[in-house]
Amino acid sequence: MKKISIVIPAHNEEDNVVLIHQRVKEVFAKLKNYTFEIIFVNDGSRDQTQAKLEQLAMNFEEVKFIEFSRNFGHQPAVKAGMDLSTGNAVISMDADLQHPPELIPDMIKKWEEGFDIIYTIRTYPKQISAFKRKTSTIYYKFLSAISDVNLSEGGGSDFRLMDASVVGVVRNMNEADIFLRGLSNWMGFRRAGIRFTAGERTFGESSYNLKKMMKFAFTGITAFSVKPLYLAAYLGFIFSVFSIFGYGIYVVHSFITKTEISGWASLIMTVVFFGGLQLIIMGIIGIYLGKIFKQVKERPNYIIRSKNF
Repeated sequence: MKKISIVIPAHNEEDNVVLIHQRVKEVFAKLKNYTFEIIFVNDGSRDQTQAKLEQLAMNFEEVKFIEFSRNFGHQPAVKAGMDLSTGNAVISMDADLQHPPELIPDMIKKWEEGFDIIYTIRTYPKQISAFKRKTSTIYYKFLSAISDVNLSEGGGSDFRLMDASVVGVVRNMNEADIFLRGLSNWMGFRRAGIRFTAGERTFGESSYNLKKMMKFAFTGITAFSVKPLYLAAYLGFIFSVFSIFGYGIYVVHSFITKTEISGWASLIMTVVFFGGLQLIIMGIIGIYLGKIFKQVKERPNYIIRSKNF
């Protein structure tokens, strides 16, 4: 029998962890040729999530938990579960029940057909605002345009299945700002997509406020693209050219019309030219510093306070 590991990050999900365990268990009750484990990762919850997980672990042997020392974020929580998983395949999903467990059999079927990564393409229900749907689409199209990976399809959801061989590759990665949505596309392997409609959150509120969403967006952009850093170099080049041609023309015009201010023309040209040159140099340095700054500190992605396995 093959074993499937279900990795579920949980941040203040005290009312949802019991429900999602029950729904996952009902799904696997119908899958006779598979065993499963559920690895809950408590990402610094401040409610009773940890107490609920410990109670579940006492009553059900398939339930395992990892407790972080503080809130490290969603992506490190998913990686922690993958790092300690033992299944032939790993499925990551959220604890808020917006990722329907009933889709698991379809994901396993695709996996058995020989695909290494089964990603999901999320569609939002009608009650989700048009603004959220549109901004999400624009973000992933923009990220795909400025990076080397295509995230326009399947990039917007952490609901995916990975074969154990793929998980082994992820374990060996030690990126400071890990972005699994992009890595699953960047690694390659045989991939297949399944569409699903996001469910409604049963209890609690999403912890992804605007600040966290913006930080997550910048993490995704900088993890797979250095093009924003090139912007500084481009701006420097533009200002340098503008200082030569734009102000140059103005200086010539001033001399011809006898309207120049003594010393002003040469001073402003020098300032603008060298200011642009400095931006070019700073942009080049930034390209290297931006890539190594966080990595050289070699801090772990997460710290485990406790676990039951």
